[in-house]
Amino acid sequence: MTASRLHHLSASLALSSVAAMAYHLPGWASASLVGSSYLSYCAAVWRAHRSAQQQADAAASGDADTIIAIASQTGFAATLAEKTSALLQEAGIAHQCVTLNQLNAERLASVRRLLCIVSTTGEGDAPDNASRFCRDLLPQRLALQDLSFAVLALGDRHYQQFCAFGHQLAHWLDHCGAHRLSDLIEVDNGDEAALRHWQQELGRISGYTLSADWSAPDYTDWLLKGRRLLNPGSVGAPAYHLILQPADGTADWQAGDIAEIRPQRPGQPEDQTLPHREYSVSSVAADGQLELLVRQLRKDDGSLGLGSGWLTEYAAIGQTIGLRIRRNPQFHTPDCKGLILIGNGSGLAGLRSHLKQRERDGRHQNWLIFGERQRATDFFHQDEILHWQDNGHLQRLDLCFSRDQEARRYVQHALAEQAGQLREWISDGAAILVCGSLQGMGEDVHQTLLSILGEALLDELSDTGRYRRDVY
Repeated sequence: MTASRLHHLSASLALSSVAAMAYHLPGWASASLVGSSYLSYCAAVWRAHRSAQQQADAAASGDADTIIAIASQTGFAATLAEKTSALLQEAGIAHQCVTLNQLNAERLASVRRLLCIVSTTGEGDAPDNASRFCRDLLPQRLALQDLSFAVLALGDRHYQQFCAFGHQLAHWLDHCGAHRLSDLIEVDNGDEAALRHWQQELGRISGYTLSADWSAPDYTDWLLKGRRLLNPGSVGAPAYHLILQPADGTADWQAGDIAEIRPQRPGQPEDQTLPHREYSVSSVAADGQLELLVRQLRKDDGSLGLGSGWLTEYAAIGQTIGLRIRRNPQFHTPDCKGLILIGNGSGLAGLRSHLKQRERDGRHQNWLIFGERQRATDFFHQDEILHWQDNGHLQRLDLCFSRDQEARRYVQHALAEQAGQLREWISDGAAILVCGSLQGMGEDVHQTLLSILGEALLDELSDTGRYRRDVY
């Protein structure tokens, strides 16, 4: 069903309801109600028709600057492309849906955003409707510096080459100079949590973040036990340390996993249609409590963000919070001798959980590179980190407080300064974890790693799980 027909049907049903109501009103009121409702109905149909026509015109002409590219063997990727398209249409973004085989070098060079939904078949092969793309384009190194992309990779972990084609496509786009809108998202056998994560990333990319979840998380009750402001006096937005405990006393997760939170609007009944919000877990299950590091978001109109406002301002201590743990195997602690942890801001949350896990495992060859604004106000979890440095759990610690000197200094600068040490750690089997903002830090760190280690080695580290990111 097209969007215009769907809107037409909805409006028709609404008009029928109004007519039923009008039957019980006096004649003049009935006529007024039906008349005004009919005008509203006509306006709704016209808006829906105009939106659908704009989408159709853009798709037909190839002028849309956003493309949804599909590589599907069974049709599942095409189904997800329909949902992706519907969300973009809600956001008012003109786009075009094509198969990978329908793309050529000229079209890729002219488009601004590419959203890829691709399956892997057999032992790492591309679907049939990507065969020509693989034959003609993948061997080339195109100049795609003006392109931004995201990849949703569909696969089955029972196969050794899980999501291999999705990773191959993302590597190729990286090497062509394209910029990531999101890290690659792996979907194992249609995992609904991974698809919710893709939907949330689409919301961030499109700027439309209030679309109801495609599948509602199976929330359980957690109690908000503590909330502490970590950066009083900071020039940055407030950041809070939150402590939650499961109401039934049982919960399990791994370092790197994600907390899906059910937000609520203050003073209003619980709204089941509100989309979830995601936060990196900052503790390990053995701690007996789930900890978060949440930056408070304030919109241009002065209102607080849906999730961060609920957690940091409106929810009362002792109140029940709907929460679900989402497994995030792409960011679980790698089995490695040394671990290099790189992040900024609230990204410290995800890194902290790994350091806690490594401490419990007795693995102390760890190197933290962390950046924020000012040491006096923004050194989150300072006592804990300095204690880890003093007792040898952190063998190396590089701190970059960008506003503590005239020339801005960020984590990528510290990384470049320690290029020799980085190569030694990698040669000795270390892995790299990056957590924090994708735009700026994530991209700059990636480019710095490329310049130090080279494409071939960085690809190998990524493919073997020794280079993992949780960036947003």
